[in-house]
Amino acid sequence: MTGTPTTGRGTWAQTLRSRARDRLAAAASRNAPPPFTGDAELQDATPVMVVQQQRPSTDDVLPRSVRTAGAWAWRFILFVAAAYLFLRVVGLLRVVIIPVVIAILLAALFQPASAALTRRGMKKSLAAGLVLVAALLLVFGGLGLIVRTFISQIDSLSAQVSDGINEVQTWLSRGPLHLTDAQLSQYVDRIQTAVTENQGAVTSGALSTATTLGEVVTGFFLVLFTLFFLLRDGGQIWTFLCRLLPREARVPTARAGHYSWHTLVSYVHATVLVAFVDAAGIGIGLVVLQVPLALPLAALVFLGAFIPVVGATVTGVVAILVALVANGPVTALIVLAVVIAVQQLEGHVLQPLIMGRAVALHPLAVILAIATGIVVAGIVGGLIAVPLLAVLNTAIRYLVRHPSGEPTADRESPGTESTDDEVAEAEDREQEADRRADPADPPPADTSVSDEQPAAPARIP
Repeated sequence: MTGTPTTGRGTWAQTLRSRARDRLAAAASRNAPPPFTGDAELQDATPVMVVQQQRPSTDDVLPRSVRTAGAWAWRFILFVAAAYLFLRVVGLLRVVIIPVVIAILLAALFQPASAALTRRGMKKSLAAGLVLVAALLLVFGGLGLIVRTFISQIDSLSAQVSDGINEVQTWLSRGPLHLTDAQLSQYVDRIQTAVTENQGAVTSGALSTATTLGEVVTGFFLVLFTLFFLLRDGGQIWTFLCRLLPREARVPTARAGHYSWHTLVSYVHATVLVAFVDAAGIGIGLVVLQVPLALPLAALVFLGAFIPVVGATVTGVVAILVALVANGPVTALIVLAVVIAVQQLEGHVLQPLIMGRAVALHPLAVILAIATGIVVAGIVGGLIAVPLLAVLNTAIRYLVRHPSGEPTADRESPGTESTDDEVAEAEDREQEADRRADPADPPPADTSVSDEQPAAPARIP
């Protein structure tokens, strides 16, 4: 009897504990994650990627062509602004820049003579000074002869000009125009009125002559000093400038300058030869026809020929006008025929034979360069436009084809390659045939920078 209540109480307590454990287990199971059951479809399915949608940008709204045009547009604006600032600086420093450019052109003309004297054992300073003195004697001697001829013939020329004007008036009144004396007097009065009205401008120009004369004298001495040091230390100056560049750009820039310098030397020498032929041809024609001031006019043609295509033509027109007022229309027509013959000789023989070996530029590029140079800097701009274009043509061609600074295969300047594809292919075939004919004969060593020291900057010879 005594064990029964105990057993009942023990069973009741066990039941309570069992219920409590069940409730705790149920509560714990509600906080635990559900068991994962492997499913083939879920395991083989591609995972889903969630992409956050962003707001549309300018690149999404504008077409690609518009974006490209905009990028080019602001870069072009920056280029134009930089070019404008550069021209402004050049205009402010024209008293220095123009003499330096003229000295570089003269150095290209006289450098071979100075280099020849140096190779014969003469010191660089003495060779440069000797060449400079010889150049001064040649220039001032020629100017003195021209001035003396002009002074000796000015009186007779004045009388011939007066007679020529009378002949022109007679032709205007009796010729096909049939102008009356009243109309001629009216035109003469208009010319006199125009001269009187512009007298103030002439006076202001005369007042500015003193300033211009001072600039000319300053530029003359600056040309002399710059020319002397370019003839003596041109190579060292170029090496110093190349060392200012980053290391990886020194050799390509130095070698591009080397080829550009040889192009400039060839161009200047060819231009001088062509100008001499033009001046000699027209001058001989003027002497035979007994046109006054034949020597000064020939000198004017020589100077004008340094501006290709345009210069010799303009100075030839001056010679025709002098022949017209001095010797009459028949002589003027003959002089016109002489000028045309000389221009044909230059365009069809001298330019392809002489100038074509110095530099290869398209005629349109030459015309546009001269026009741009004249607009920007006047006569001096027209004078230096084509040499500058030739130098840039050589440098750009070389750097595009040889960005690492290696020499050209034929050791020749890239600027001498023709712009005509057919002519260029013919020249390439001819050069290839020459190399195959004698492959053991290498190109001359003095036509390019030596390959023995490729890391050293090239020098201007």
